Amino acid sequence: MRDMTSFIEGMPKAELHLHIEGSLEPELMFAIAARNGVALEYDSVEALRAAYAFTRLQDFLDIYYQGMSVLLRERDFYDLTWAYLERVAAQNVIHAEIFFDPQGHTARGVAFETVLDGIWRALEDGGRKLGISSRLIMCFLRHLDEADALATLDRAMAHRDRIAGVGLDSSELGHPPSKFAEAFRRAREAGFRLVAHAGEEGPAEYVREALDILHIERIDHGNRALDDDALVARIAAEGLALTVCPLSNLRLRVVENLRRHPLREMLARGLKATVNSDDPAYFGGYMTENLVAVQEALDLTRDEIAALARNAFEAAFVDEARKAEMIAALDSYLRETA
Repeated sequence: MRDMTSFIEGMPKAELHLHIEGSLEPELMFAIAARNGVALEYDSVEALRAAYAFTRLQDFLDIYYQGMSVLLRERDFYDLTWAYLERVAAQNVIHAEIFFDPQGHTARGVAFETVLDGIWRALEDGGRKLGISSRLIMCFLRHLDEADALATLDRAMAHRDRIAGVGLDSSELGHPPSKFAEAFRRAREAGFRLVAHAGEEGPAEYVREALDILHIERIDHGNRALDDDALVARIAAEGLALTVCPLSNLRLRVVENLRRHPLREMLARGLKATVNSDDPAYFGGYMTENLVAVQEALDLTRDEIAALARNAFEAAFVDEARKAEMIAALDSYLRETA
């Protein structure tokens, strides 16, 4: 319905689950590869896009890490981040909480500070030029061991002024949250905000571990939590947000059809669900595309779409003044479009 699409397009939004490396569009990947003299396995943008026919998380991760190989210099990380910010500014995203994977770069010989400086400079420009506030969340790669995560955390300690939180991503199955108990304990003691991917491919028990052992404040994905009624009741009672990614779930076969996506059930069961794009260059859509797709598939109402947006603003890792400002912008939009 065009009216709903227009409503979604104009609505102020916050994104809480975005992997900056996953916003590397094929055109930019080829441009940076040429600039840096990096050979890609694909001979054209079209051939690369054709490879985005994923059947599981690991298929995606294999090509995702290949894409990372072109990112070598501070300028590359700036260009990557700035391209994302420009795109979502046009979609009325006014706040973004961005994941980055330093281990995926330091393992290739790229300095931690090279990655951070490039991303951070773009985020600062995004605030000044585009009006997008932001937070940066450093993720541990869960397929690596905890010792590697701890070494990465040590590197991050000197940059507490720029890194707001710590997360956990990459291959979920076989790598439960409990594997990173010590890394998250130290991160918590250092004052980082805590999130973790849990319940995307892994079971509800992974969500419970993330809560009980890692003490996370937000659940990234969380779909499989719905398999456990007691866990759902607990998450609802504690008011924990879920950063849900519909098009990602579809492309990675977490759901076979968006009409079967659990987002509406999450809202109906009192969960603070939000909609996000995850790795939009690979999954076919940024914030607006995700919201439009799931609205059409589930026939979500205007009030339900507004609730998803409000949930994201309420769950953002910002001070109360910024939170109130963003919610006021949403309320003003809702009045104007009533």
